[in-house]
Amino acid sequence: MIEVGLVGYGKAGHAVAQVLRDDPELELCWIARHSAGATEDAGTPIVALADADWAPWLDAHPVDALVDFSKPESLHSYGEPLRQRRVSLVSAISAYRPQDLDYARTLGADTRVMCSPNITVGINFLMMAAKLLRQIAPFADVEILEQHFRDKPEVSGTARKIAQTLQVQDERITSLRLGGIVGHHEVIFGFPYQTVRLIHESIERRAFGTGAAFALKQLESCDNGFYTYDDLMMRLVRQELKAI
Repeated sequence: MIEVGLVGYGKAGHAVAQVLRDDPELELCWIARHSAGATEDAGTPIVALADADWAPWLDAHPVDALVDFSKPESLHSYGEPLRQRRVSLVSAISAYRPQDLDYARTLGADTRVMCSPNITVGINFLMMAAKLLRQIAPFADVEILEQHFRDKPEVSGTARKIAQTLQVQDERITSLRLGGIVGHHEVIFGFPYQTVRLIHESIERRAFGTGAAFALKQLESCDNGFYTYDDLMMRLVRQELKAI
């Protein structure tokens, strides 16, 4: 049983809490947020933590891992207490600055850290498949389409990650904002006489919870270090290839 603390209680955090709570291999022990509000979620205590609160809180309520669905600055609040207690981290923050990621990598010297701008299993499989197709056909045209809910202001961090992975410019990303959409990412490869479309659709936010659960379980068998979601999935691919 992996004991888990969840950081962040927005729409995504609420959905993730449901999945973590229902997984028989995980125990959701508490939820931390920046501001006061609800005191529990289906029996799971919710606490508002300031920067100075993290060390005493982790001592009084130890966990094996943190799952972060909050804001980029949270990393710097709990980073050192997490490092000192060897608590693993699964972060789904999409707006980290380069210096934030550099700091997260330093935590990997003392514990296990996984950072991904999109933590769904499906989108990360899409990126693996797109990267392979890009290697097979580097001459193909590539366009990336991302669609999200109306109030999402910035270009999807996942779309930028896809563009980076495929070595195409951000100008190749088209963004649409529409009511009723949770998340849609599509990679279109244009070949002579044919096209290939790789599509991932987030039907509801609980998909983030299943992705977080996968990462938590995979990190348990990893050495200390900084990992991407792709690293964790490739470990399984290599294991399967060895078994053939």
